[in-house]
Amino acid sequence: MRLPHVILLCWLSAALAAPFLGLAPNRIELGEILSPPGVHAWLGHDDLGRDILARLLAGAGVSLTVAAVVTAVTMTVGTALGLLAGYFGGWSDRLLMRVTDVFLAFPGILLAIAFAAVLGPGLDNLIMALCLTSWVGYARLTRAQALSLRDRQHVLAAQSLGASTMRILLRHMLPLLAAPLLVEVTFSVAGLVIAEASLSFLGLGIQAPEASWGSMLRDGVRYLLVAPHYVLAVGLSLMSLVLAVNVLGDQLRDRWDVRK
Repeated sequence: MRLPHVILLCWLSAALAAPFLGLAPNRIELGEILSPPGVHAWLGHDDLGRDILARLLAGAGVSLTVAAVVTAVTMTVGTALGLLAGYFGGWSDRLLMRVTDVFLAFPGILLAIAFAAVLGPGLDNLIMALCLTSWVGYARLTRAQALSLRDRQHVLAAQSLGASTMRILLRHMLPLLAAPLLVEVTFSVAGLVIAEASLSFLGLGIQAPEASWGSMLRDGVRYLLVAPHYVLAVGLSLMSLVLAVNVLGDQLRDRWDVRK
């Protein structure tokens, strides 16, 4: 098992185990404000005396939960739309392409900020804002793959034998999309972790006192000179998780590259 896999597995395990460890990420200890790492707090305390490690683990759970929920929703919706548009073609295909062109005309994070600002802060609205902007990649990828698969011999044979459209889509086309979709999922998860942190950094995501890596970075920047351990702990954690997921996506893409 390679180092990126170990890092990703550690973060997943920590996020799942955090609720059962008896941690108190919101407990304030005024006597420990901005105290450096020590025996009782391995990563030190923040500007309110809260344990940074406990809040990091709680924030990891929030980030991975948001990434998992948004990925599940957007992959389902985007794959369904792209598969239908690529298989049937015609006006449905043209309509999907025009809608995706509109979404791609703006940077995804700007659209997420706009939707989050309209919907308001909070976990539910954050997930909804990211869902509204993250389905486009799955739809375009699935549509492009479906255009090439619908003329394959096994699909034409199923049509000639009278197979229903649903059976053709689910049994003869969708399994062949698993590899590229899984690679897209890995890169999407990394982007969603960054997006959640960015929106929380701007005050449009997770609200206090709940822990979020973005809000922790925002609070820690003010004390960068007097308590650098605060920002470094959060920044390195965010970098390690995103880097591990991206490396995993690169490895999957290289392994399943049909050109090899």
